[in-house]
Amino acid sequence: MINDLQDILSVNIRGMKRSAIRELLKYLNQPGLISFSGGFPAPQSFPVEELKGIIAEVMENEPYYALQYGTTEGDNLLRKQLADRYKKFGIDVNMDNIIITTASQQALDLIAKSFIDRGDTVIVGLPSYLGALSAFNSYGADMIGIPMDDEGEIPEVMEDEIKKAIARGKKPKFIYVIPDFQNPAGMTMSEKRRKEIIDIAHRYDILIVEDSPYRELRYEGENQRTLYELDGTQQVVLLGTFSKIFCPGFRIGWVMGHPEVLDKVVIGKQATDLCTPPFTQRIAARYMERGYLDPKIAEICNMYKSKQKVMLESLEEFMPEEFTWTKPQGGLFLMATGPEWIDTDALLLDCIKEQNVAYVAGTSFFCNGKGQNTMRLNFSYESEENNREGCRRLGTFFKKVIAEKS
Repeated sequence: MINDLQDILSVNIRGMKRSAIRELLKYLNQPGLISFSGGFPAPQSFPVEELKGIIAEVMENEPYYALQYGTTEGDNLLRKQLADRYKKFGIDVNMDNIIITTASQQALDLIAKSFIDRGDTVIVGLPSYLGALSAFNSYGADMIGIPMDDEGEIPEVMEDEIKKAIARGKKPKFIYVIPDFQNPAGMTMSEKRRKEIIDIAHRYDILIVEDSPYRELRYEGENQRTLYELDGTQQVVLLGTFSKIFCPGFRIGWVMGHPEVLDKVVIGKQATDLCTPPFTQRIAARYMERGYLDPKIAEICNMYKSKQKVMLESLEEFMPEEFTWTKPQGGLFLMATGPEWIDTDALLLDCIKEQNVAYVAGTSFFCNGKGQNTMRLNFSYESEENNREGCRRLGTFFKKVIAEKS
């Protein structure tokens, strides 16, 4: 092993930290642990039997296509299936507006690679998805966090911060938003707020990156139109994924946007992995072609709606009155907030050791390092029984913490 590894590491990798969620996965094999930490879909939602048949058919009828290298842009059949699906939602796109990525995390990395130079400014929410923050940080972004209310990022603050950045000669490269069932807070952006942010982007000629992994996981209320659709000028780049509505192990995502933007993303992808595996792409395309996806999403929504209801009721029953939490209309997560003096990061290992329940500390989601008194809870992975028991354990732990402080 080289003696001075630190001396030869790139500036980018030196500035990166291990994912808090990936680190928590080490504890998942602990006997009896209830995990509210990862953004895992329920294993019961995976379409195992349907996939057995499709995989056999692909290997019988088109093995040499599926097992060969593919184009960087992605499987044309899958791209067309996705375009047709968006048309069904009222969004006018074709396959030339879509490229396939190795899940949406790669899409975030490629967006960062395409647009961020070290020291460039990016606008994000407070809080925001830690995978996006990690991707942007790895390319040296200077992230400006915009506080949120129940409708999303506050536009007046966003515009003020953009003005300040421009005055410093650091016009933001893009605005990153998760408008539907935001990770980690679970909040959904109102249409009025979406239009306000689009207006700001047009006023200052700034790209919007719309991350949309949870949009179809709605359990109540009405669907909101995407920023991509509301914009209509392709100044929005939309990121999608099958990880939450199909199979995360397939690692299939996509970028939807103006062909000129996609061309640059393709160049970045060619230097990264050449192509997303044609095998999984073709299986996904055939799955969609057979009409399996919509019934599966309906099944998932019914399952997660019930699990979320149990968690919300259990938090109400067991958590100390000093805590509050969000009540999302869909998605996989909610965010709990305790008294300002609570440090959920410092308390996490104690919580695991004493009560055998895990969460994700909120600081990971704040680009400014705040949120010490918050935590993200996932309700999709564990059973309803474990959601209730896990909330009881959380309540027991934090009641003890608060009592010891008194």
